[in-house]
Amino acid sequence: MERILVTGASGFIGRATVAWLAGAEYAIRAAVRRPPQPAFAAGVEVMRHPDLMHPVDWEPLLGGVDRIVHLAGVAPAAGRARRAANDEINHRATAQLAAAAARAGIKQFVFVSSIRAQSGPAADHALSENDPAAPSDAYGRSKLAGETAIRAAAVPFTILRPVPLYGPGAKGGFALIMRAARSPWPLPVQDFVGRRSLLGLDNFLSALRFVLSAPVAIGETYIVADPGVPPRLADIVATLRLARGRRFRLVVPMPPDYVEGLLRFLGRADVWERLGGNLRVDPGKLIGAGWRPAHDTRSGLAALVQALPQSSEGAIISPPAP
Repeated sequence: MERILVTGASGFIGRATVAWLAGAEYAIRAAVRRPPQPAFAAGVEVMRHPDLMHPVDWEPLLGGVDRIVHLAGVAPAAGRARRAANDEINHRATAQLAAAAARAGIKQFVFVSSIRAQSGPAADHALSENDPAAPSDAYGRSKLAGETAIRAAAVPFTILRPVPLYGPGAKGGFALIMRAARSPWPLPVQDFVGRRSLLGLDNFLSALRFVLSAPVAIGETYIVADPGVPPRLADIVATLRLARGRRFRLVVPMPPDYVEGLLRFLGRADVWERLGGNLRVDPGKLIGAGWRPAHDTRSGLAALVQALPQSSEGAIISPPAP
C-alpha cells in the first residue's frame, strides 16, 4: 500500500482529499499545524509541523512516504503582511519541501497551485497551458515561484492549476453571492455577462485521482476546471434558486460599471475582480490525457444545493485553491 503525505490536510480541500485517499486504500499521513477538529478518520496518521512562515525540517515527515500532495498555502489577500506570507509559505516552504522530497526519493510530488499562477483575475480569452504565465499579484507570483522551485528540485512532479472550487464547507468571497441567491429579492446581475470557470470539489478529487495513477502526468502542468461553457453570474444565481424550487428573479437593471464603482469605493475591489470579468479556462489538456470529470458547473452546483441544508448554502464556493 502506497503512503501519501498530504500537507494542508485540515483545510477545506485537505480534509476532502484525506477522506478520499483513505477511502481509496492509500496509507495517509496528514501534515497539520495543530490537531484537526473534528479528528480525521481512524487509520489516518497525523504529524504536526511548525508555522510555515519559518523553516521546517521536512525529513521526519517523509519517512516511508511514496507520494506527496502539497496543499498547504496561504489564500490570496491584500496587505504587506500577507504578501510576506505568500512568499514564505507558497514559495519558500514549497521549495524546502520539494528539495527534501528529492533527497528522500519521493515518486511523485503533486503541487496544487492555482490558476492565479498563470493569470490575473480576468483574461480576454480562454486560457490554456500554452499561454505564458503572467500572474498579476503577490499571491499568483508566489504560486508560480513555488512551481519553479519544484521543477528545479529534480523531483518527479505534477502541477495542478485549479480555478476556484465549490463544495460543502468551502468559504470565500463568493459566499456573499450564495447568500444573496437564497433571498427572495430580485438581484441586479442580469447585465453581468462575464463568464467564470469554476471547479466542483468532486471533479477536483477525480483529477487528483487521475494524476496519482497515470504515469503520463509526471512532469506535466494541468489547468483544472469543470468542462463545458463557464457560467455567468446570472447563471449561478439561477441555478442556485431553481435547485431549491424558487423563482429566478433578475428584474433590476444595474450597469456593471455602477457595481464596479460602488465596490471599489467600499474598498472591495477584490470582490469585483473575482466577479466582474471573464476568466475562462480550457481543461482540454487534462481531459485529453484521460481525465473524465463527472459533471459541468450547472449540474454540479444544482446537485450540491439539493444535498445541502438550506442554512448551509451561504458558503459553498472558495477562493482559488490554496
